[in-house]
Formats: sequence, structure tokens, C-alpha cells
Amino acid sequence: MSAPLRLMAVHAHPDDESSKGAATMARYVAEGVEVLVCTLTGGERGSVLNPKMDRPEIVDNIAEVRRLEMERAREILGVQQRFMGFVDSGLPESDEEELPEGCFAVQPLEAASAPLVAAVREFRPHVIITYDDDGGYPHPDHIMTNKVSVEAFEAAGDPDRYPGAGDPWQPLKLYYQMGFTKARFEALHEAMDERGMGSPYADWIARWEDRPEKWPVTTRVPCGDYFDRRDEALLAHATQVDPDGFWFVCPRDLQREIWPTEDYHLARSLVDTDLPENDLFTGIHAAEVSPACH
Repeated sequence: MSAPLRLMAVHAHPDDESSKGAATMARYVAEGVEVLVCTLTGGERGSVLNPKMDRPEIVDNIAEVRRLEMERAREILGVQQRFMGFVDSGLPESDEEELPEGCFAVQPLEAASAPLVAAVREFRPHVIITYDDDGGYPHPDHIMTNKVSVEAFEAAGDPDRYPGAGDPWQPLKLYYQMGFTKARFEALHEAMDERGMGSPYADWIARWEDRPEKWPVTTRVPCGDYFDRRDEALLAHATQVDPDGFWFVCPRDLQREIWPTEDYHLARSLVDTDLPENDLFTGIHAAEVSPACH
């Protein structure tokens, strides 16, 4: 028998795993894939974005509350999860505002990457998913998450790098999440408009900056059957997600009909694959997932 496939998802804050790629992870868990979420910060500087949760006892204990929310979301998705131990950098109000001393985004690259390299070597993922080099959106922690994910992918298999962080392990594929594309929101907007529902996406699309597609979608993972699980996990992050807000305006049945996939860009691959793909593990065969693979 071959060892199970393993997927690692690297995220900046608790709740990111539920808003980016959650249905993909739930699908793979159901298929027997081992999935580990690595959360780089504790979300300590996050604001309470759900007005129903904006109470002093929550605001004053936001770090512990967000850890409990993460545990609930982890249970819903059926994944493993580890915090990497860094402190949330917050979102500056301007380019001139300095980031807090000691936060994740100001760490030297090797210091910021070392815990993730150790996690890669221990968990031995075949595939890693993370953000693109713009962070998906320009939060400093998201941008740094891309940097440490790329560093870990490239360094974890090299015995001369990060000595003392465990036995080398080389992941085979690295993906960037592409869930927030203009094409997806235009398709949902048009579908809602045609059905007379009134779309929440019109202003967002109108403000979308037209520019060349930097990271084209290469891989669409069918996972509409797990959108319910995705939304349940997202709602577990009650301080961050308003159940009456933007995330839940488009009906799930319509999403399944119009856009039943979660989408990715294949950023690195050490195996042969044909694009486009419909599976993150395309090209990874039984011989490459044995425990002895390094």
C-alpha cells in the first residue's frame, strides 16, 4: 500500500483557511488525503468585523477568541492545524505607517521561514498551497506568507539549509490560490442579475483595476459539494465574518451551478503535468508518495 497523499495549506491568519481553499481541503479530506493548515500568526491585531461580536469581553481577549474559532473551523473541515508562533502585523492605514516591532512581516526571511521548513520536513506534504506574491491582497502578513512558503518549498529538501529543522523533504508542487478573480465575480454577478436577485458585486467589479493577468488560473478543483462545509467553517470565525454580510449573499446552489470550483495557479512543479488541471495531485504517482521519498 502506498502512503496517503498529503496537502499543506499555508495561511497568514486564522480565518484565511476558511475563506481561501476551504472546500478544496474538505474534498481532499473526504478522499483520504492528509491535510495540514499552517497558520503563521495568531491574528492578534485583527479587528472584530462582525458587529454582533463587537463586545468588550471579546475585543479584550481577541487572541484567545480567535484561537478557539480556529479550533472549531479545523474540526469542521477535518484538517490538522498548527500555529507557527508569529505575531500579527496588522494592516497599516497608509504606506507611511511603520509596522509594529517584532511582528511577522518585519522578521528576517530565514527566521520567518524556519518554523515552516520544520513543519514541511515533519509533515512531508506532496503539495503546498499559499498566496501569490501580492498576497492575494496587499496585507503585509499575506505578502510575507508567500515569501516564507516559497522559501520553505525550495529549502526543505536541501540538507545543507536549515540544519536542525528535521530530515529533508522535497514537496512536489506549489500552488497560489486564485479564488478572487474578476472572471469569477463577473460570472456570479451576471447570474444573480439575470435572476433578479440584485448582485453585491457591481461596485467591486467597476473598481477592478484592469491589468495583465500575472498568475493565470491553471487548475480548477471541482468542490461544489463542499461549499456548505466551507461556509460552516467560515462562520466559525464569528469575530471576522458577519453571517448577514457579503460572503453569503450569493446562494450556494447558484455558486455550484455557475462556478463549482476553487481555482489555483501552479507556481512550481517537480513532476510532469498537463495544463489545465482539475486536481492538485495531477502528476504525483504512487511511487512518489512512499515514506522514503525525499
